[in-house]
Amino acid sequence: MAQVKVYKSGSVSTTAVDPSLFGDRILGRTLKEAVVMYEANVRAGTAKTKTRAEVNGPNHKLWKQKHTGRARMGTEKAPHWTGGGVAFGPRPRDYSFHMPKKMRRVALRNAVYSKFADDEVCVADGWPTSTPSTKQAVGVLGALDVLRSALVVTADIDRVLCMSLRNVPHVDDRTVADLNARDVLLRRHLVLTPAAFEAFKAKFGRTSGETPAAR
Repeated sequence: MAQVKVYKSGSVSTTAVDPSLFGDRILGRTLKEAVVMYEANVRAGTAKTKTRAEVNGPNHKLWKQKHTGRARMGTEKAPHWTGGGVAFGPRPRDYSFHMPKKMRRVALRNAVYSKFADDEVCVADGWPTSTPSTKQAVGVLGALDVLRSALVVTADIDRVLCMSLRNVPHVDDRTVADLNARDVLLRRHLVLTPAAFEAFKAKFGRTSGETPAAR
């Protein structure tokens, strides 16, 4: 059984959750492929160097081909000259690629399972509701001892909580619908609101008698 920290009414307790509700084993290759895909999809791909046709410099031959005692040289824009063009340098390109939708869904569910299996999931109440308060939000994370690295997940968009956490380093916030495997694995601790925890069980949990391949 996985131990989940619960923060409620200013006190911290623990409750047991069966991680098999979310999976049976960690699928390392699937998680790796998902993380590589999400990282590749955010690459700008704008790295570029100038070729010998693009650098500034004269186009005429620098000296005669023969009888000078020097090596043959056609232009100072050659790659082996200082200030010359770059041979086979990077060019703008698109690094993005896509995994099948079912594979992405399996990777996300398995990432959630890995957090439960490693006892890195918390359920917290007491977030700011009316006005943004970084102090109050940090107090909740501090009570759970997860300030060093945490992903806060809400059931729906919570602008007050988002504004409360936006300046806290190493802390991200997402909704259940916007989660992906990279988001879950990027931060060490997964902090859920009570509503998000119920949404997690409804979205990722297996029903009785369901096989792992059924989802």
